[in-house]
Amino acid sequence: MTHREAQHWVEACGGVATENISRHTTLLVVGEEGWPLEPDGHPSVKLQQAQRLIGDGVDLRIASEPEWLGFVGLDDRLAARAQVYTPAMVSQLLAVSVHDVRRWERQGLIRAVRRVHRLPYFDLKQVASAQRLAKLLAEGVAVDKVRQSLRRLEQWMGDSAEPLAQLELLAQNRELAFRDDRGRLRTVTGQRLFDFDPPVPEAADPAVESAEAPVTDEKHATWGRLEWFEEGQRLSGEGELDAAVEALRMSLMLDYDFPEVHFHLADVLYRQGNERAALERFYMAAELDREYLEAWTQIGCVHAGLGEFARAVDAFSIALDVHPDYPDAHYHKAEALWRLQRKAEARPHFEAYLKHDQRGPWAEMARARLGLDPLREFA
Repeated sequence: MTHREAQHWVEACGGVATENISRHTTLLVVGEEGWPLEPDGHPSVKLQQAQRLIGDGVDLRIASEPEWLGFVGLDDRLAARAQVYTPAMVSQLLAVSVHDVRRWERQGLIRAVRRVHRLPYFDLKQVASAQRLAKLLAEGVAVDKVRQSLRRLEQWMGDSAEPLAQLELLAQNRELAFRDDRGRLRTVTGQRLFDFDPPVPEAADPAVESAEAPVTDEKHATWGRLEWFEEGQRLSGEGELDAAVEALRMSLMLDYDFPEVHFHLADVLYRQGNERAALERFYMAAELDREYLEAWTQIGCVHAGLGEFARAVDAFSIALDVHPDYPDAHYHKAEALWRLQRKAEARPHFEAYLKHDQRGPWAEMARARLGLDPLREFA
């Protein structure tokens, strides 16, 4: 919930919510989404202040979010800790791109809690932790500093094994570099690095160089559909969209009946602004796998973006036939129906979405469409 909602519940129970820590503070609540680390990698200022006051003998308790929910009588919300989110929902809640979510999964930073017809569901806390740690390292905070902070948090708040494991993966990816087939320096995540000191060729003899030149072509000649597919994903994540399209097309030349490749090619084409070509590829993915949920949802989203709301409704309906509890499809179908002025038909789908998510941007829009109070719990 938001800070405003939390303040509401504290006051409803007779407490006083404050923005700052003082000697009168009796309880500091630490939220579940991500770890409380400042931009410099240290534990949050409030958490450090609380620890100092406790050391001075002040009767102040640090509580986790689940403990606090019990204090204010919201034990039923404890079940929400087990709630899982689709990539699109994570994107909305954490303001991170869907491409980053998928890349983190490929790297092993996050793991899908479950899958339904290719659609992964994630634990939001796990993704939020990866997002926070990746941001700290990208901004130049030393790995050792973050590691020390996580260990301090473990002493104060309990287990931090998962964030530490994520940190080690990120640290390895950050430090290990290699040269690709074109001689460019990269990390294992695909990030290009500035190369101020390029390697000196072992031989300057043109005959030797010409003899070695075909090696790259021979290597690519041995690649199968998976190698080209992985190359396309890597290039897409790096923003080299033209090269990604070519790599994905190479994968399809080796195996055209590979729905995942069609889906990712469609995604890259869409990012290039080629909506109609993307739409055709999304349809191809759905034709090869009738139960490809994300393909049907993207088909609906592209049609909606083109103003073809009736076709969008049809695509979202197919997705819901496959997976009746698919939150994204409920939300997008409701929006498409709303744009068609079929508001009575849209309402049940907005309500279905709110059973899965009550705090993200889509939830706020659903509440607004339904005329609900933003602070009211939806049942």
